Amino acid sequence: MIAALASLFQGPLAPLGDWLTLADDPRPGISMADYLNSEQLSDQLQRFAPQYVNADQRALVSLWGKYHFMRLVAPVVAASLLANWRLPVRFNEVAVIVGDDGLPSAFKLPDQGAAWSGEPSDGFSRFESLFDGHLDVLIRDLAARYKVAPKVFWSSVGHYYEWIVEEVAKLPVAPERLAQARQLISDSSRPDGLRNPLYGCVRYRERAGAPELHRERKHCCIRYLLPDKALCSNCPHLDKPPAGYDPAGRSD
Repeated sequence: MIAALASLFQGPLAPLGDWLTLADDPRPGISMADYLNSEQLSDQLQRFAPQYVNADQRALVSLWGKYHFMRLVAPVVAASLLANWRLPVRFNEVAVIVGDDGLPSAFKLPDQGAAWSGEPSDGFSRFESLFDGHLDVLIRDLAARYKVAPKVFWSSVGHYYEWIVEEVAKLPVAPERLAQARQLISDSSRPDGLRNPLYGCVRYRERAGAPELHRERKHCCIRYLLPDKALCSNCPHLDKPPAGYDPAGRSD
């Protein structure tokens, strides 16, 4: 927990505070470069899900990556929107405390960050260090190493990003910050003209027999390639499962 942000992580957001800590945390942390070292990463994946050691590693790393995305994105976004707080989370600034389960228990930051001196000009600037400085580096590495389309990972990022933005929207938050946050979902291109990988990451649509709009990811996380994993409840393939997919014996 970062003391300067403790007051933000209350009620339903309370778990988020445990996912960020500082360099004086006595638990050992490893650099992101070491975290992605081939031997280290293989060990983490095996500890995370030893039953899948011989299964499709693309699906396994996609499933494992979700925890990294959720535990970093949610608290960083909440701190930015609720307190206009800027955290040092670039790839080379962060150390990872890895749990016995092979997952990141917390991210160890070099300092507690500080409030922006003024409001950033747009949402892309607000979250540049998170998305460009950290997640883009991570996703490029994982995608190249495991031959997974980057959109698979970005879809998982977007899933958690959209969720935390809408959770924060239920709280007292400056409307201009909320508008900036939603810009990363609504704009197809970044200010530099490049494609925005978070564009349309989550959509709400009608499904036959459902009384409410269904929340759906833009791209599948491919976890169904693991032998006993069913399609997610927000999978875009629910109405038309992939060829050869058999839901029998599968679970969430």
